[in-house]
Amino acid sequence: MSGLIGKKIGMTSIFDENGKNVPCTVIEAGPCVVTQVRTKEVDGYEALQLGFDDKKTVNKAAEGHAKKAGTVAKRKVVEFQGYNEDYKLGDSVTVDHFKEGEFVDIAGTSKGKGFQGVVKRHGFGGVGQATHGQHNRLRAPGSIGAASYPARVFKGMKMAGRMGGERVKVENLKVLKVVADKNLLVVKGCVPGHKNSYVIISK
Repeated sequence: MSGLIGKKIGMTSIFDENGKNVPCTVIEAGPCVVTQVRTKEVDGYEALQLGFDDKKTVNKAAEGHAKKAGTVAKRKVVEFQGYNEDYKLGDSVTVDHFKEGEFVDIAGTSKGKGFQGVVKRHGFGGVGQATHGQHNRLRAPGSIGAASYPARVFKGMKMAGRMGGERVKVENLKVLKVVADKNLLVVKGCVPGHKNSYVIISK
């Protein structure tokens, strides 16, 4: 599972070779610095630890860790397994790692929507699809349990609550364009998260 750390720039649309307008997301992907090389002899598994985006306020631990790689401390640090290339400490991994036409998985944190009701959170019908008993209940959830038995609400009941702000992975997004000189990756479709949020691209 080799990959790269990126930052979501925003959404736009481009025309493909057939003249079709395709919605896409622009991501600033890398360059990432190899801040640590995990080996089977020392760590029990093989992986590359990549760092992205310079940190402004740094503690001594992060500063010392980054100094081993000859760089400054990074705001986002992620481990990736499955790199075929032999990267060394301090090497730079760029967007050239991806090719146009291939498919990638992108993970990020979805937009937080705060405390929401059952209509927005779970798609309940509300009074617009009024059925038995829905007199003036508007967007209320309705009954949530039985009677004196089991005398409790079962776990997993769809109710109002916090919505969004969760880790979401979107799989098999097609890479439409790679702009190497500007470290940009253009993928088809949408990606979780708000603008300038960090995303993890893997293949």
